[in-house]
Amino acid sequence: MESTPSTVQQESGADSTHQPELSPDRLLQLGMGFWASKALLSAVELRVFTRLATGPHDAAELADAVGLHPRSALDFLDTLVALNLLEREGGTYRNTPDANLFLDTAKPSYVGGLLEMANARLYPFWGSLTEALRTGQPQNEAKEGGNPFDAMYSDEHKLRGFLRAMSGVSLGAARAIAQQFPWQNYRTFMDIGAAQGALPVQVALAHPHLRGGGFDLPVVGPVFEEYVASHGLQERLHFYPGDFFKEACPTADVLVMGHILHDWDLGQKLELLKKCYAALPPGGCLIVYDAVIDDERRRNAFGLLMSLNMLIETPGGFDYTGAQCREWMQEVGFTQVRVEPLTGADSMVIGIR
Repeated sequence: MESTPSTVQQESGADSTHQPELSPDRLLQLGMGFWASKALLSAVELRVFTRLATGPHDAAELADAVGLHPRSALDFLDTLVALNLLEREGGTYRNTPDANLFLDTAKPSYVGGLLEMANARLYPFWGSLTEALRTGQPQNEAKEGGNPFDAMYSDEHKLRGFLRAMSGVSLGAARAIAQQFPWQNYRTFMDIGAAQGALPVQVALAHPHLRGGGFDLPVVGPVFEEYVASHGLQERLHFYPGDFFKEACPTADVLVMGHILHDWDLGQKLELLKKCYAALPPGGCLIVYDAVIDDERRRNAFGLLMSLNMLIETPGGFDYTGAQCREWMQEVGFTQVRVEPLTGADSMVIGIR
């Protein structure tokens, strides 16, 4: 007997009235997402949001101020409107509230340093993701035998850009740690791999009784000290130069290691945790924070993408779950290890010596 559509449905148990019609829209939007991303990154690079933070501009004024060609100006600016990055009333453009707060280089809340690095560095390297997936090898300067950290740290402009990026990626977590952790129980703290000093500054601003600082490579010192002084905290926060793989970590009641552990392979991760354990007094505390992946590895897409970024950027680095970090910290001696969510994709793992 020839099958009819109704008999096929009956045989398969399918009921078309209850089957939502599938659409490719989600897949196409995801696959072409780099269009919107690059529009934002170019706007940051051109200082569009910084210019508009001084006041609204019409299209001609804004195009002239940031260097847009007449052919591109309206399409580009209206793309930013459609992406909810700018607002337009008549022919006048202004920042949206969040863009005005976080993407104006003149404000201490600026997080665009991370986006600047994404534009200048990560965007081209991610073009080789497929090669990284097939080879397991970095796709940055290391691809040609160089060292990415040497490349960034030997050039002052690149160094300052990288350190601003680290502040951008850390600022939300730093503010959350300043509020959530029981700092009233401690007197001193040290940020291991402090970069520009975003976390020490946020913690010190929130807790006037604390003294501490940051430990990082000597070349970072002037940038750290400038950033701390710009917040009036130079009497309470000091820079400690050193290489955490070659020297002991400074001693304090609380050590913090943020967006550091994921740079390294498992052996190096354990080595850093052991160094932190050795530097703490009995009862002292270590806070590790990163884009910690959920234990089921299903929800924290940013953390998983960050781990792919470590594949592209480092020889052995990878991001990790809370369960993995708890296991590593317990292995080197920490007790009462717990995981607490912070903001966005970040969580902190806390252990007591």
